[in-house]
Amino acid sequence: MGSVFIDLGPRSYTIYIGKGIIDSLGELVGQVFPAVSRIMVVTNPTVSGLYGRAVTRQLEQAGFEVLPAEIPDGEEYKSLASAEKLYDMAYSGELDRKTPVLALGGGVVGDLAGFVAATYLRGVPFIQVPTTLLAQVDSSVGGKVAVNHPRGKNIIGAFYQPSLVVADLTTLETLSDREIRAGMAEVIKYGVIEDEGFFQWLEDNLEKALKLDPEALEKIVTVSCRIKAAVVQEDETEQGRRAILNYGHTVGHAVEALTGYSLYRHGEAVAIGMAAAARMAEYSGLIGAPERKRIESLLLRAGLPVIVPPSLDRREMMESMKRDKKVVSSRITFVLPEAVGKVKIVRDVGEDIINSGL
Repeated sequence: MGSVFIDLGPRSYTIYIGKGIIDSLGELVGQVFPAVSRIMVVTNPTVSGLYGRAVTRQLEQAGFEVLPAEIPDGEEYKSLASAEKLYDMAYSGELDRKTPVLALGGGVVGDLAGFVAATYLRGVPFIQVPTTLLAQVDSSVGGKVAVNHPRGKNIIGAFYQPSLVVADLTTLETLSDREIRAGMAEVIKYGVIEDEGFFQWLEDNLEKALKLDPEALEKIVTVSCRIKAAVVQEDETEQGRRAILNYGHTVGHAVEALTGYSLYRHGEAVAIGMAAAARMAEYSGLIGAPERKRIESLLLRAGLPVIVPPSLDRREMMESMKRDKKVVSSRITFVLPEAVGKVKIVRDVGEDIINSGL
């Protein structure tokens, strides 16, 4: 079992990474919460059927009373309506300010449960047990929690750090090929924004990772978490450098919103946004064609889309991006690559540049 420590002073926590470590969940939670007797576990029916019984047994053996809470599976359920149902469960279950909320699932479960934890009783403790690749390398780390609005993704949210993250690589073996590939988009993102050597490693080892080679999986999850941890430690609430983690997300979120959060997985939409940003960077003269093609090539090898759907109205795309939470004073912000391993935050990007990527 490996680990990555995120040093945020009183909000510091450890990410544990390894195969079969759900079997140590009760012990790990007990170490962080030695004086707590109850815990609320938020999951969905699919994940509950796979791991719910084992997680409950682990927590009960460690002395915790478990309050189960299920939400339906799907991005469309990352909503205020779902949050309200969880608030009702928490209230009926008499949760107090020391009762942790544990998220068992992918990004939807983690973001929603985290949002509820951040807002119920003005904040209760929060634990992440991510079961998808995307959640293990990205959404479970860093403290962004949110729900969607019909007109924009993650518009309603907060920065709220978990107290513990337990990433069991064994859970990835139950994912569909599409889910693994969608998660790989965020992994590739880390190479583009911060680590050319990691990007090169992915170019050489992508097929092994997609086939869930244990050593390759542990490397991509650990390196991704280390990169994100370093950025979050420097800029926890995205006042500056943390914005580089949004590479691909401005276009990606617009694609998700305009397709009703149902056509694309989050990682697929981010891949479209990453390729679009690379084309904008080439048009702007930040990178040359070889670097842009290198980024697109790895995304394509991972089985990810790189073209904005022609069916999406470009004016609606522009309006959606103007409502993005990263917009300041009506200026659309993009993260554009200057090279593989280095990106630049560019504000007030002109429509001609944006259109070059779309």
